[in-house]
Amino acid sequence: MRGGATPGHPGLALVLVEPAGPLNVGSVARLCANFALQDLRLVAPRCDHLGEEARRMAVHGGALLERAQLYPDLAAAIADRTRVVAASGRVDSQAVPIEGPAEAIPWLLEHQAGPGPSERPSAPALVFGREDRGLSTDELLQAGRILRISTDDGYTSLNLSHAVAITLHELRRCQQGGTERRPSGPAPVIRPEPASRELLEAALADAEELLLEVGFLLPHTAHARMAKLRALLQRAQISAEEVALVRGMVRQLRWASQRGTP
Repeated sequence: MRGGATPGHPGLALVLVEPAGPLNVGSVARLCANFALQDLRLVAPRCDHLGEEARRMAVHGGALLERAQLYPDLAAAIADRTRVVAASGRVDSQAVPIEGPAEAIPWLLEHQAGPGPSERPSAPALVFGREDRGLSTDELLQAGRILRISTDDGYTSLNLSHAVAITLHELRRCQQGGTERRPSGPAPVIRPEPASRELLEAALADAEELLLEVGFLLPHTAHARMAKLRALLQRAQISAEEVALVRGMVRQLRWASQRGTP
């Protein structure tokens, strides 16, 4: 089946976490070619992504299999991404908003084109989980939004490549709609570029150390509570300047606590 010309998503990374089926990986590579995605990332794949089965399903997407980047974990795969949407069929997340494609995809692409000359494009990523059990809670908390594709309640599980196909189709519709309809009205508010994950993780490490020192965090619950704080800050899309403010506050509070002053 042939479609029309696609605008493409050159800055978007598509991440598969521990894919087990070579047929699925090959199908996703073909979908990337269909929708002009160039950045396929595999986290600890449990299959041979360059094997005969994957190549057969990829058809003209074989070059994407060759270029696919491998990572040991999700954190490494999205370290250079500023906006991350993770697909999941679960509905039990409390820290990260669960949205349909109509809400999550525009958020993902909001700054990809850069609304103003002073703002650099964002670096978005779409993340899909394991075929058998999806993404873990810790992995979901690394995203800014959780994407849930609406299905019948009697059978909610989608095949991995089918979920990718639906999402990329919605992504294309969203981008085409954005180029075809330019509503008149006030100019959009230009927000500063979100801080890099490296800066955000450094600030969180500083904060965790201080919060453990003063007893706000306990060793056995620190990981879970910091994961919620990480999700909050990612959802807020704070800038590098705001991260610097947070780190400055943490340093001053540590200095005061070590001096024994209020």
